Amino acid sequence: MGPEGRAERSGSDPADHPVGRAGRSGVNPASRGERTGTDPVGHAERAGADPVGRAERTGSDPADRPASRLVGRSASRPGMTPASRGTGAGRVFPPLPQHPDPQAPFATSWWGNAWIGALEGTSLDAGRLARGRAYAREGHVDTITVAPGRIVAYVHGSRPRPYRAEIRMRTLTPEDWDRFLDAVATEPAHIAALLDKDMPHALVDAAERSGVQLLPGPGDLVPSCTCPDHGRPCKHAAALTYQTARLLDADPFVLLLLRGGDEQALLDELAQRSAQQAAREQSATAKPGATGGNLPGTLARDVLATEYRPPLPPPLAAPAHPGEPPLLPSLPGAPNPTSLEFLATDTATRAHAYLTTGANPFPTADPWHDAVRLAASHPGLTGRRSFSRQFAELAQSVDHTPADLARAAAAWRQGGEEGLAILESPWDPPAGPFDRARGALITADLPRMTIHHNHLTNASGTLQLRYGRDGRWYPYRSEPGRDDWWPEGEADEDPVGALTGMLDS
Repeated sequence: MGPEGRAERSGSDPADHPVGRAGRSGVNPASRGERTGTDPVGHAERAGADPVGRAERTGSDPADRPASRLVGRSASRPGMTPASRGTGAGRVFPPLPQHPDPQAPFATSWWGNAWIGALEGTSLDAGRLARGRAYAREGHVDTITVAPGRIVAYVHGSRPRPYRAEIRMRTLTPEDWDRFLDAVATEPAHIAALLDKDMPHALVDAAERSGVQLLPGPGDLVPSCTCPDHGRPCKHAAALTYQTARLLDADPFVLLLLRGGDEQALLDELAQRSAQQAAREQSATAKPGATGGNLPGTLARDVLATEYRPPLPPPLAAPAHPGEPPLLPSLPGAPNPTSLEFLATDTATRAHAYLTTGANPFPTADPWHDAVRLAASHPGLTGRRSFSRQFAELAQSVDHTPADLARAAAAWRQGGEEGLAILESPWDPPAGPFDRARGALITADLPRMTIHHNHLTNASGTLQLRYGRDGRWYPYRSEPGRDDWWPEGEADEDPVGALTGMLDS
């Protein structure tokens, strides 16, 4: 039996175990290029060139060439997280932190789990997969570069020099992209989902009905590594694949980039196709003589024809909710469409409030409160770990970090001004509500809570209820071992209801 099999039985891995003459002499057995530093890919990364390889630069691999004009634009654009930076047609993500819970799954989204399923459906070697998961959880995967058709990262093993792991996947053809964009543009909910960094089943199903496979299946991920282990995948490539699932969780556009699609170009094309579709539908349903499609109105020529002025039509009833702005294309010299949509959303919210209440629901506030309200009114711009450029600029304008603004926006959505006050200003309430709350929690057989100011916290330091001056309990959650509290769930006058809402989520 070969050395690889013996290493597997003994629990070691030939990729990290010095064997043979090369190991005894201290020479890295990965490859001559790895020993001498002549590996063109590694050299390109050290020199600051495109880190995805010579084939990507020359277009020598037909499967990985840019499929159409949707590929190849800079990744420094709206909607991209500031933590990642553009490298040509790719995106570079800094090393992800260690996984906080060794028992928790790597992916929380269904498409992230589908990605892991493609990896685990390819390999029958449970040992290598287990070591890959351990490497990923312990933070052995260095900076990750994602480009059309491939993912590249250096993975640290037991040796000082890391190995270069790579995962390849087929890109879509221009015809595939046309069918995919047509399928998405006909359903506005699909576009809204992508803008919210979501990839619903319905979107993937629509793509598959048009003959386009977005998610990889078993065998579609092709791993490689500079280590001497010939497993497919080895533990280094497996670790890279597991970490990539966390990137896909946060942003499904990473998957579209892997398939060859540039995020901003895709959004621009979707905006144009959506506008064309809306224009066709409006033209098909418009009634001749009406001033606003199907809306009632009076023609200007009828009003000005005589001295008699017919009465104006009665005003329309106020809509139940504020309207949403259209998807705007990105045009040379024009303002940023994402910024315009952000401002239009806030304007529509204010106008709807004036129309329905006759008063301004947002009286003049300090710049910080106004920025929090703006951030809370546009959930597509918020998150815990990834932020759009517009969101980061809004935070910078009020001298706060994007994470601070995201936390404050979550508190505002939870309870408005009072929710923000709960986040920022502890206070000492009367003893009565706390005594009754603790008794109700004990009666409901819920975790015992300790008191500090207006906070009730469980023993593990992961769940917290904050009592507001409005008599409601505001639920908060923190990761184990970290004093990093985020509003989660709805405020409730009943502390049992507020806490069980978090336990059930």
